[in-house]
Amino acid sequence: MEKKMFRQYLLLVIPGLVIFTIGLIVPLFLSVRYSVTSWDGMSVEKPFIGLKNYIDLFHDKEFIDAWWFTIKFTIGNTIIQNVLALLFAVALDSGIRAQKIYRTALFVPCLVSALIVGFVWLKMFSNVLPAINDFLGTKFNFLLFGSSDTVLSGLLIANNWQWVGYWMLIYLAGLQSVPAELHEAARVDGANAVQRFFHVTIPMLAPAITICVVGITTGSLKVYDLLVSSTKGGPGRASTSVIYQTYTTAINGRQYGYGSAMTVTLVLALLLVAMLQVNTLRKKEVQM
Repeated sequence: MEKKMFRQYLLLVIPGLVIFTIGLIVPLFLSVRYSVTSWDGMSVEKPFIGLKNYIDLFHDKEFIDAWWFTIKFTIGNTIIQNVLALLFAVALDSGIRAQKIYRTALFVPCLVSALIVGFVWLKMFSNVLPAINDFLGTKFNFLLFGSSDTVLSGLLIANNWQWVGYWMLIYLAGLQSVPAELHEAARVDGANAVQRFFHVTIPMLAPAITICVVGITTGSLKVYDLLVSSTKGGPGRASTSVIYQTYTTAINGRQYGYGSAMTVTLVLALLLVAMLQVNTLRKKEVQM
């Protein structure tokens, strides 16, 4: 019976494992292989050049600038999205009316493709909001995608609009799993609402915080499709992320070997950041 169940489980796992291997593992190993060549993506020959591509990356100003934008976007996105998601979750957990309607309204944007979100906010910033500006006679600058000084703010608005509802649901599930007895005991001990939030709610939300922080950080480091439909890496190169730079280098620039080296560095950075965050936040969970 155990052998039969094992075979059944194996049959269920194999299709997903095959797709995972073909779609992720094989391309990753191929990227590592191509990253030590000067392959142009078309030629049969793939000249081996060792670590030259990786050495050149440290002197590539465009690649460094792409990393700098990606880091700024990731830091801003991680902070803003976690704070907003937690605040919305607390508000919806407070017993307000029409919770399901608010929950649905906040969650729906994450069901939309990031490409569509980029188009929507490009239209909002370039046409809809300026028209409202003219109607009201106000002079707010809504052309956020049109300036290198404001493009990051515009992208943060678009990305947070799309994903806050998703992470809010995770925080909301965590809040609803906090035993009411803990809040009642803290209230009996004289703790006010703020003290109960920081000394009871936040410690009990530690696992949810770990999931949200790691998920938002790694997702932000991989930002690409939002840029394709909204700023195309501009104005100039002000919103060029690492993945966008990798794409333009490998596809448009026909430097597949060099682009593969960029991909490998991004994967290593993702693994390092995720491991550091998980280890740090897990320790906090234990301490709490």
